[in-house]
Amino acid sequence: MAKSTKSIEPNIADLANGWMKDYKLDYKLEQESLNTEIDKALADYFTKNGGSGANRPDAKLLLQDKALNFFPILIEYKGYKDKLEKLDADGRAENRNAKNESNFNNINSFAVNGAVHYANALLHHTSYTDIIAVGMTGYKDESGDIQHQIGVYYVSKNNLGAGQKVGEYKDLSFLSPEHFNDFIGQVKNLSLSQFELDKLKEQREKEINASLVRLNNDIYRDEKGLGENDRVYLVAASIIATLGVPGKVAPLEKSDLKSSPEEGNKDGDIIIRKIKAFLKEKNIPKEKNDLIVRTLENTLTTENINKVVDGESQLKRVFTKIVDDLGIYYKIGLTTDFTGKLFNEMYGWLGFSQDKLNDVVLTPSYIATLLARLARVNKDSYVWDFATGSAGLLVAAMNEMLNDAKNTITSPEELVKKEAQIKAEQLLGLEVLSSVYMLAILNMILMGDGSSNILNEDSLSFDGKYGFGKTDEKFPADAFILNPPYSATGNGMNFVEKALTMMSRGYAAIIIQSSAGAGKAIEINNRILEKHTLSASIKMPIDIFIGKSSVQTYIYVFKVNEPHHKDEMVKFIDFSTDGYTRTSRKKSNNNLNDTDHAKERYEELVSLVRFGKSKLNVFSESHYYENTIDPKNGADWNQSTPVDTKPILQDFEKTVSEYLAWETNSLLKKVNSKSEGLSIPLNKKLAVVKWKEYKLGDLFEVKSSEKRFDANKVKVLDGGANPYVVRLGSNNGIKGFINEDEDFLNEGNTISFGQDTATMYYQEKPYFTGDKIKILKAKMDKFNKKNAQFFVCAMTKSFSSFSWGSSSFNVSIIKNQKLSLPATAGGEVDFDSIESILKALEAEKISLLETYVSEYKLIHEKNSS
Repeated sequence: MAKSTKSIEPNIADLANGWMKDYKLDYKLEQESLNTEIDKALADYFTKNGGSGANRPDAKLLLQDKALNFFPILIEYKGYKDKLEKLDADGRAENRNAKNESNFNNINSFAVNGAVHYANALLHHTSYTDIIAVGMTGYKDESGDIQHQIGVYYVSKNNLGAGQKVGEYKDLSFLSPEHFNDFIGQVKNLSLSQFELDKLKEQREKEINASLVRLNNDIYRDEKGLGENDRVYLVAASIIATLGVPGKVAPLEKSDLKSSPEEGNKDGDIIIRKIKAFLKEKNIPKEKNDLIVRTLENTLTTENINKVVDGESQLKRVFTKIVDDLGIYYKIGLTTDFTGKLFNEMYGWLGFSQDKLNDVVLTPSYIATLLARLARVNKDSYVWDFATGSAGLLVAAMNEMLNDAKNTITSPEELVKKEAQIKAEQLLGLEVLSSVYMLAILNMILMGDGSSNILNEDSLSFDGKYGFGKTDEKFPADAFILNPPYSATGNGMNFVEKALTMMSRGYAAIIIQSSAGAGKAIEINNRILEKHTLSASIKMPIDIFIGKSSVQTYIYVFKVNEPHHKDEMVKFIDFSTDGYTRTSRKKSNNNLNDTDHAKERYEELVSLVRFGKSKLNVFSESHYYENTIDPKNGADWNQSTPVDTKPILQDFEKTVSEYLAWETNSLLKKVNSKSEGLSIPLNKKLAVVKWKEYKLGDLFEVKSSEKRFDANKVKVLDGGANPYVVRLGSNNGIKGFINEDEDFLNEGNTISFGQDTATMYYQEKPYFTGDKIKILKAKMDKFNKKNAQFFVCAMTKSFSSFSWGSSSFNVSIIKNQKLSLPATAGGEVDFDSIESILKALEAEKISLLETYVSEYKLIHEKNSS
């Protein structure tokens, strides 16, 4: 069937209307809109993203199922064959590029991609949380008949806006009244595995960072007169006002802010009223409610921020930026330390005035989860944190508790009660800085909780009682997690002593500067060990807080209210290699990469702390050491596996081998320098050779590897079965050796070509490759190990005109590149001349090398006599 290269004539409205008549659909398309909210949201979105409504969906419907739930249906049409969808490796619309930016090429070119993109706009800018995205394509076949394809995807808060394919459909009849309820039933049965959901969350969290950078740039650069606390409070106020409570409080829209100078109706007044309504419906404790309103009101009602200039207040401008940049992430309900990321980015950009005094450093979410697990947090735990910051540790603990509840409670009614109890009664945090405290409050609200006991108090004078609810009762803490301000007494061990003193049972896990256990807090440590046991000491990677701090930290794990016995064995674990590679590149789309089984390492660490050496798997015995400490020392908490300093045979062999390798290398350099004057005959021979230019593609088949391995995920061994070739500029491109499935080996007697580095190496034996390696297989029968280096040399010379990284060296570039080679009278590659030249050169080099080896032996014989 021939492809049509031009768009078919009928537009989507004609096609859809035709189908609607066929299936008796009593619905209308965009020209007679059924929903103002959808229209307005799409209009605002496309005005902000390009200024044209021409790229909006070709059609939309608003349908209702038998449960009276409304579902927006967005239909995008492309009048070309093969333009239905562009999917990524996970089968989802590929709408983001490697930098986590919108891939507008795919969005504009493919029907499904466009529809999913528009559906995300509705998730972001309307109250709808379940949207159906339909992509359609059509083309004319050889007979002139229109052929079409349909792709139907469910885009929802539940799948974080990524979209899931619903099924296979030949037409739009699934939208008819008699079929729509069955279709929605099929939609509701779609689900994501925990692995898929975690993967999507990771992707979305990377996008959050880019959005936060953009937001902070805009506010810092464009909005004058706003203090640091004002910026924090404006973000908190804007987000709370736009959350809404289904059926009770409508989310605040940008259009609700009129920039009116009228008393009581200024933009700040409108936002405050919306916040009050939200807090009332969420049953926030009165004391906390009053504190939140009072704090935010001081910023929102100031004259300058509500002053109308050119028809708009500064408050509306800032509110709009916040909603546009961040709205999608909290509307899809990401269970991440959202405001922690916001907090870290904002203060990293603006510079927190008290940072040096108070060590305001965000604990990465995966470290927060680790602390919660080391403190053995479960659904029945009572967890507190004496330096709450943005509440990242409490969010991690809450997630662990809720997950445990879901996994162990089978009664839906009992589960709901337990979840409410966890949020209202089983979490307590203390934060003395008012601006940071507001972020902690916001974080917990975004995580679905507004009732937790987050208190704006000094931890060192805390009386141990609930701040809200059971205010006359002591908080029965049995799990303590902490990342203290390191400038405090004993690097923050005073917070640890205070908290543990107020606990009668349970466990504690803290991350702190290494000096706290090596002499900086001796007196405090000794007092702690009089009542509590140090169970484990974990050396952490030095770059955990990269970009903010580069101090060595340890995690100390305690068993509460059990004095440390002098014979107690402490688990010392070297976790400095945790499997993650971190960078501090500001423009990087991802500064944290799992390069060596990081998730497995974190799982194993928790097991090692709890169960001991028997759980060693990923780690070796050199990473795990058990020993006692002196309870009256206080400076011996950072021990490591003892090293036997007596050399063994292998040590001597290694040292001697390295020295001999250096001497040999020096010898070869001498051979090369001396041989320059001895190669006159060879130069003459090269001068009389007949040369010809050949296209590389005429001599070699250029193909992709049978299977490419991610260099960050494959386990490279010294003694593996087969070479693993990557884009190295040395060692013949070999990174190491791996034991993978031999069915995916590339042929030997080929040349490996690094696509973005133009590194070429002859590979004699079968091998695996990393990413962006092309395989050059000779079309010439005489190509072999003897002459391969001549071809490699000629190719390297040919590609030397390219600057490194200037081109991706795709297949077309490689095939069309010309190289000069000796040629026969008939124009064929002259293998006889090539091998003659190489043979003469090798003989010359060997002769020189033998001379120097003889000299080398004489020198060593003289030294040993």
